[in-house]
Amino acid sequence: MATFSVKAFGTPARDADLKLMTVDRRETTPQDVEIDILYCGVCHSDLHTARNDWGGTKYPAVPGHEIVGRVTKVGAAVSKFKVGDLAAVGCMVDSCGTCESCQQDLEQYCKNGFTGTYNGKDRHSGTQTFGGYSEKVVVDERFVLKVPENLDLAAVAPLLCAGITTWSPLRHWNVREGSKVAVVGLGGLGHMAIKLAKGLGAEVTLFSRTESKTEDAKLLGADHVVISTKEEQMQAVRGKFDVIIDTVPYAHDLNPYTATLGINGTLVLVGYLGPLEPSLHTVPMIMGRKSVAGSLIGGIAETQELLDFCGKHNIVSDIELIKMQDINEAYERMLKSDVRYRFVVDMASLKA
Repeated sequence: MATFSVKAFGTPARDADLKLMTVDRRETTPQDVEIDILYCGVCHSDLHTARNDWGGTKYPAVPGHEIVGRVTKVGAAVSKFKVGDLAAVGCMVDSCGTCESCQQDLEQYCKNGFTGTYNGKDRHSGTQTFGGYSEKVVVDERFVLKVPENLDLAAVAPLLCAGITTWSPLRHWNVREGSKVAVVGLGGLGHMAIKLAKGLGAEVTLFSRTESKTEDAKLLGADHVVISTKEEQMQAVRGKFDVIIDTVPYAHDLNPYTATLGINGTLVLVGYLGPLEPSLHTVPMIMGRKSVAGSLIGGIAETQELLDFCGKHNIVSDIELIKMQDINEAYERMLKSDVRYRFVVDMASLKA
């Protein structure tokens, strides 16, 4: 398969910094869209992959799955995009298209495994996929998204992961006008959960361990802030919430939060992968038909729905724009939660 080379920022090994390198992209097939990347969000998954925290990273690795850019070339069979259009790519660039999940627009749960935007296996060439820390990307039209023209393009980028990761459970559990929603944790995911739940008309509460997050939460749209380390505040919201979006990325005690769910309420884990410690107490769940569930990003149709919703309601992420050359410093700051609330790379810096 014919290829062309692009500049990228990636890492050759788990203990190495990201640096300038060259990677190959496939030439456009009839179904492909070539995108000149303008902005790319920086996700915790990028850091985990670069440092092989989850195992299975193939090197060299080029992260980045929150991509916004302009179309520079389209294949002969492409119908949804033309050269010059704004376009976006999220966490997936392909799936089998035929399994039960894909047939339901749930490509994120593809039974044959979706193709990750990076560290995946390209279904066309059989080679490794490289992410958005690069000049260009070539993606099957089915996995390319339309971007509302009225939004700040840099601030759109995190919607492709942080946004859809929180939007999907809000939609699946039918959050609407008058719903009572709580969010655990105020980071890249948490700040989007607040904005989107509020946009859907919910009454929104932030659970935080520290009072220092109160002002920020209110500015983002939270109606209430509950300090989870204060027993009297937790008691005051027992049995209140329809949905809790839990964005905390490490093991933590869920039992204080499940106690605040109402009848038929659901706590949805979107941040933590691994065994629960301590284990769940089932009595409150059985006595109130409460659920603890998980959710993974969202399908392409659902992601387009999110972008359209954000265009209509003028919702974007709160970001700090950085140069590609500063990515290693950004990773270290991200580990310290020193960002409000998402880094985005201005890809003009790579081209320079």
